[in-house]
Amino acid sequence: QLQLVESGGGLVQPGGSLRLSCAASGFTLDYYAIGWFRQAPGKEREGVSCISSAGGILNFADSVKGRFTISRDNAKNTVYLQMNSLKPEDTAIYYCAADPLACYYQFRDYDYWGQGTQVTVSS
Repeated sequence: QLQLVESGGGLVQPGGSLRLSCAASGFTLDYYAIGWFRQAPGKEREGVSCISSAGGILNFADSVKGRFTISRDNAKNTVYLQMNSLKPEDTAIYYCAADPLACYYQFRDYDYWGQGTQVTVSS
């Protein structure tokens, strides 16, 4: 069974950091583009960042540039999202998604999805 599992979310104060992980089971992430998305209450799901199988990076959200960094560790079959200088507006459920072809801006274009991890930024 092919699965993606996100972890690393939680409650953090403004200005703090979190590192989210997206781990795969049942398949090897090496050959997949992995995207991170987020959905805040009452808002549409938006793309955050994506890393291709070759390591190329696309940043979809201007609001996270310079603060969030996507990376992959193929040996651990895991993709990370390092989030620094967190703001209350970063509060959302964060999802990772995998596609064998490319990075896409629209979440619906990915083949596999995780269940999400909650990130709450609040004092």
